[in-house]
Amino acid sequence: MAGHDDSGASEKKSSEAINDLPTFNAENMQNNMRVIYYSRTFMSIIGGFIAGIWGFTSLMGFIFYFLIMAITSVGLTAKAGFTIHSYFDSWNRIILDGFLGGLMSFVLFWTFSYDIVHIF
Repeated sequence: MAGHDDSGASEKKSSEAINDLPTFNAENMQNNMRVIYYSRTFMSIIGGFIAGIWGFTSLMGFIFYFLIMAITSVGLTAKAGFTIHSYFDSWNRIILDGFLGGLMSFVLFWTFSYDIVHIF
């Protein structure tokens, strides 16, 4: 059985652990995620137009999309001053969130601009 001194030590350890946990404001986190989502959607649309105008087809267009998303991730990281943990709880938030969400917009604008420039 634990004595009185042991319980005090565990309380002290738990209060130190609470102080070591990073805290985030939920509203700020949602706003940051919204900015990432809008940035990726905007870059998907612009990238789709560029891919269609340049005449990319099949695999080359998808490689271009992944290149655009990688550049967007680096740009968002630079905008955060390369201190991701000040604004997000993990690297996955800025690198992967919304990565495939903009793919539909990219394909829509890619095919639209390709049709206008190269078919009509």
